[in-house]
Parts: sequence; C-alpha cells; structure tokens
Amino acid sequence: ELYYEVSGAGEPLLLVAGLGFGAWSWFRQIPDLSQHFRVIAFDNRGAGLSEKPDCEYTIEMMAEDAVALLRTLNVARAHVLGHSMGGYIAQEIALRHPDVVSKLILVSTSFGGKNAVLMSPETAAQMRSELEAEDRETALRRGLSLRFSDRFLAEHPEIVEEFLARRKAHFPPAYAWQRQFAACLRFETESRLSALRIPTLIVTGSDDPIVPSDGRKRPMRCIRRIRPRRSRPLSLRRTHALAGGPRCAHRQPGG
Repeated sequence: ELYYEVSGAGEPLLLVAGLGFGAWSWFRQIPDLSQHFRVIAFDNRGAGLSEKPDCEYTIEMMAEDAVALLRTLNVARAHVLGHSMGGYIAQEIALRHPDVVSKLILVSTSFGGKNAVLMSPETAAQMRSELEAEDRETALRRGLSLRFSDRFLAEHPEIVEEFLARRKAHFPPAYAWQRQFAACLRFETESRLSALRIPTLIVTGSDDPIVPSDGRKRPMRCIRRIRPRRSRPLSLRRTHALAGGPRCAHRQPGG
C-alpha cells in the first residue's frame, strides 16, 4: 500500500520523491503548485507512511507502483516530476509508459550506470552517517549542508528547521533505506534515453555535491531532438541550472 496526498485542481502533476524522502518533502512546493495543477504526492515503497517490505526493491518496481497509483486515481496522463531517486523513477515511468507522461521534469538526478558521475567519498560517508549515527539529529543537521546552500541556511532558518523536523519524523528504518539505495545502484537508462519523445525539463543546482554537475548534464545530451515533417527541428529537452543551488535545488531559490 502507498500513502498519497492530492491537492488542487487542473492537469495532474505527479511528484516523485528521492531516496528516503516522501510526500512530506514537497511541503514548500505543493501550496504553489496546487494553484495550477492537481498535485499528487506520495511515499515510495520503503519510505514515509507507505509499506516497507523487507525484500529487493528495483527502480522499475517503484515506477510500476507510481503508475498503479495513477490508475487507481483514474489519471490517464500526468506531468511527472522526479527528484534524485525520484528522477530515476520518473525516467522509468516515461520509458515504460510513455502514454502516461505528458511532460517530464528531472531535478538533481542522472541516468545511473557505469558512466554516471559519482559523489565524492566524503559526501557518501556523510550520507551514510545519517543512517548509522547514534545521534541522528546531529547527523541530520550536519547533512543539511548537502541539501541547502550556506546562504539559504543562514537566511531561512525557519524553513530549514521545519524541513529537519519533518525529515526526523519520517526517517525510514535502516533496512528500507538500504533497499532503496541498492535499487539506485542497479539503475541505468543511458542506453535508452534516446527513445524518449516526451518534452523534458532538467533542473539542476550548480553546487550539488551528491550529483556532480557533469552528471546532471549528461541525461540532457542523451535525450534526442526530433524533426517533425515539414517543420523546424523540435527540441524535446531543456535544462535550467540554479546558480549556487545545492542538492535540493527545487526547495530554494537560486543563490
């Protein structure tokens, strides 16, 4: 079973969260987005209030979960926005069910696989410390620097504290986080992205330490441009970088 929330009215917009995150992580975006869209936010398997089976997870499996949710809600087509691991899931939804996706938005993500640009060992260790530390609050607070710029941390402490409180309240059990993480390690779409025929926007943070800059540009280069008959070339892809933006590029303004 999946936990989900629906807000607003208009064209459906599915929000797909990242590793260990869930519907709660969009708390700053949903009020604005729901003024224009019917926003559907949910917890992936292994996160938040959704079921957390102790078995192998795959990105394909989580993509099918999301499509099943849309069908349950009688949504034939939706814009799909995925962040981080949610970007992996969004890519799989678009590749496996192109008829379901109107437009694709990929935030702070990559195509995975052997050619993906990896985070530094220090960043990886810091992320793992959030899972393994006895003092989780201290570890999560230290990890804020991976997700927000120094300027944002200094200028918006009230938003940061709310984010931290929500993350603590919804932090997944270690086994479920590890199941999601293992699914990420097996993910790869580099060889398939050229098949996409869906308008795609790629959003990045210029200082993202978890998905380094070149890793965010590569998916764009893999998404093809097509030429309609008797017309100019049509670009199916567009990228937007938020200067000074870190990991959670969609959660703060540039700078």
